Amino acid sequence: MNIYRTHNCNEVRASNSDEKVTLSGWIHKKRDHGNLVFIDLRDNYGMTQCVVQKDSSHFEEIEKLKLETVIKITGSCIKRAADAINAELDTGEMEVVVDSMEVLGSCGELPMPVFSDQEYSEDIRLKYRFLDLRRKKIHQNIILRSKVISFIRDKMSQLGFLEFQTPILTASSPEGARDFLVPSRLNPGKFYALPQAPQQFKQLIMVAGFDKYFQIAPCFRDEDARADRSPGEFYQLDIEMSFVEQEDIFTILEKLMNDVFSQFSKKKVISKVFPRISYDDALLKYGTDKPDLRNPLMIYDTTDLFLSEEVKFEIFKKLIKQGSLVRAIKTTKTSEQPRSFFDGIDKWAKEQGASGLAYLTIENNNNVLSGKGPIGKLFSETAIKELMKLCEAEVGDSIFFACGKKSEVEKLSAIARDKIANELKLIDENTFAFCWIVDYPMFEQDPATNKIDFSHNPFSMPQGKMENIDFNNPLNIKAYQYDIVCNGIELSSGAIRNHKPELMYKLFGIAGYSKDQVDDKFSGMINALSYGAPPHGGIAPGLDRIVMLLADEKNIREVTMFPMNQGAQDLMMNAPSDVTDQQLKELNLKKIK
Repeated sequence: MNIYRTHNCNEVRASNSDEKVTLSGWIHKKRDHGNLVFIDLRDNYGMTQCVVQKDSSHFEEIEKLKLETVIKITGSCIKRAADAINAELDTGEMEVVVDSMEVLGSCGELPMPVFSDQEYSEDIRLKYRFLDLRRKKIHQNIILRSKVISFIRDKMSQLGFLEFQTPILTASSPEGARDFLVPSRLNPGKFYALPQAPQQFKQLIMVAGFDKYFQIAPCFRDEDARADRSPGEFYQLDIEMSFVEQEDIFTILEKLMNDVFSQFSKKKVISKVFPRISYDDALLKYGTDKPDLRNPLMIYDTTDLFLSEEVKFEIFKKLIKQGSLVRAIKTTKTSEQPRSFFDGIDKWAKEQGASGLAYLTIENNNNVLSGKGPIGKLFSETAIKELMKLCEAEVGDSIFFACGKKSEVEKLSAIARDKIANELKLIDENTFAFCWIVDYPMFEQDPATNKIDFSHNPFSMPQGKMENIDFNNPLNIKAYQYDIVCNGIELSSGAIRNHKPELMYKLFGIAGYSKDQVDDKFSGMINALSYGAPPHGGIAPGLDRIVMLLADEKNIREVTMFPMNQGAQDLMMNAPSDVTDQQLKELNLKKIK
């Protein structure tokens, strides 16, 4: 028999009435009624109310114990009176009358309370993360994370995937984010890199003839923190498959995501088959390649209309002639909204650094269409009709306009779309809206240097047969690259891989790499692909972000057991830390102050 407990703190039920039980856990709350002390005893599983009576030999000792002291109690289970039942606890019908008690672990003065989920500063929470993790909400989040990962592992095995582990110490990559470097003692002056992702290794697994691979993979990137990204390290579900096309990857992920999100959330997945949206359409209709499809508002291009003689908005005309674009956001049946709503959106846009958002509302006065609002009089009836056609608008709808260079107007219209939808309470918080963003451009051009570089993953397969690809116009080349997005959060990027060395040399050449440079930087990959590589592709959804969505949290820190702070520091373990001169000497390193 276990000396610490016969039951955990969530197991005592009416069927245990009059039984002797032993429980161990933390003192969660304590209520002193003078002749009785009530203790809520908590462990990983739940809570049981324990009662210490005045005549108990442990009464005075228990009165003095601090919250979060770890104790073992033995006592008799009894049913609570009907008016004392706690319906919020699984053990709420019962209480344990304490016969004996032993302190297993004393507790000092708490730097933060455990019995509540109130907000505390990040520094306090992360320095005392072991206490923070005892709190109900985050404790449940971490348990949820474990269950989600176990569920995914089972599902991947059922789908015929094999789990393999790839190296943690590997070579530095010139692409992507900054590497974390690890000096080699046995190879003076040389460095390993922690993997940003197992990209090359998982492709080599396909070359090795393993058909379906997955891994719960740790990834390391020296990046700044964001709400949806931890600094330093994160975990992803790494997937690769041989002899597949893009749709094969989509089918697997849609099946997996539907199963995971239906298993661990009561929210509804809007569409079992996720919409496919081209990259160009995403930027036009949503202003971003991470659209929140719960938001019904759309963005329309109205640039040409503002050049018409039927519109007298001279400021926009001038900007358009200088290369600007005009994007419009239609809101349905908002004519009854107060003026303060429209002015508030305009003021908000100015706070974002924009010149504001022009707007009008479509009216019908005696069968004459017109625009109401600050710029309404600048539109003729003909222009209003054309605007209604372009924006699929009706009388009573309102339209906001943003004008600027392509990247600027896309950014503003994207955040304005979300702002307006939130103001109008249009977003259904009880749903998950997934989509695929497809047809990414293979290359992009730096506006400052005009240098052409890869826009996404350099190992991706361009669309079309090699003999038909227009290498002379690289910005027109589309790739078999795709992102999966949920509720405006990118869960993963993926691609069908380029498995042809001659094509890889050609594409890297466009980005400015010589054949020798490719052979040097990607020797393992190029060498392997020259020995019979199958067509293959994959994806790697971020586990932290998946759990963040399932837990309905806004910050990834709330689903990560031991996260770093915004400055990439572990306050609990004092990392990064100084090392000794002897350690540096062994690694052939010298610290420069």
